[in-house]
Amino acid sequence: MTIRRWVERNSLPVSAWEEAERVDKVLRAVDTRLDGKQAAAWSRKRHRRILNVVMKHAIRRRVLQTNPLPKGKESTTVAKTSNAVDKRSLMNADQAAALLDWVRRRPRGGRRLHAFFATLYYYGLRPEEAVAMRVEDVTIPGPDARDQWCELLIHTATPEVGKQWTDSGEIHEERDLKGRAEGETRTAPGHPALTRILRQHIEDEQLKPGDLLFQGETGGILAGSVIRRAWRSARKAVLPPHVFESPTGKRVYDNRHTRLTKWLNDGIPPAQVAEWAGNSVPVLLATYARCVDGQLPDLKKRLEAAGDLPELPTLVDLRPKNFDTYSAQPPAKCR
Repeated sequence: MTIRRWVERNSLPVSAWEEAERVDKVLRAVDTRLDGKQAAAWSRKRHRRILNVVMKHAIRRRVLQTNPLPKGKESTTVAKTSNAVDKRSLMNADQAAALLDWVRRRPRGGRRLHAFFATLYYYGLRPEEAVAMRVEDVTIPGPDARDQWCELLIHTATPEVGKQWTDSGEIHEERDLKGRAEGETRTAPGHPALTRILRQHIEDEQLKPGDLLFQGETGGILAGSVIRRAWRSARKAVLPPHVFESPTGKRVYDNRHTRLTKWLNDGIPPAQVAEWAGNSVPVLLATYARCVDGQLPDLKKRLEAAGDLPELPTLVDLRPKNFDTYSAQPPAKCR
């Protein structure tokens, strides 16, 4: 009750939304960070969407009659945003190999982290999906099997959201897969190189089927801070200064971007890539279309094979014999 009374004393009445100046002041506030600088475009859009949801709720509860927030052109002050991946963030094969090798040689937990980053790179997982995987989610063929492709089953994500935002008080929160229905799963094949890495990782760590595939030093979920610190250290140690300062592989998530782009560039149908990655085809194409490269020579050959316009026989002059007479006469006047 004490909190409720404090909120009542320090809150404006709902009628304040009828004043245009107050509405503008609220919009400026949600577009501004605590340090006074403008928030990122995505944050501003999200904040305004949340405000609109609140207003719709108030209308349903008959607290407000209309939505006081600006509509149409008046609401387009938020900068445009794009989901497209920056092509500069993608790593080439040499860079990826050097980064993974440095992580593997890291004295503290290097081999464990190497298996984690290799899974992101070869499979294109989201980091929150990888940290949620169990040993039993990986189907690994025997060392003597002819087909050395493994299979990964993805069914859970545990994003890092902070203790203050979870009911359990834990840093991570268990959720269903992004963009999927409740309880839905997906599978995809893992490259033979990943099969060898995971087989050795499970053996070295002496993991059991129900154990987390990638664990922290104490056996719990691999912390995001550890992941980000290791990746940044690898970039700083391996990449030249000008590349380190560039967007190339700057985020751990860029391992996923690099893999999905490579699948598309290797000619894997977008529908299949979307299924493996857990995206819809429209989102996949909107995100990675600018990164598809290397197919122009083949496309030119296909277009050339389609041929040019056919050669036509000598054209017969179909104009009337008195055409010159017609053209010499001035046009009739309109009545």
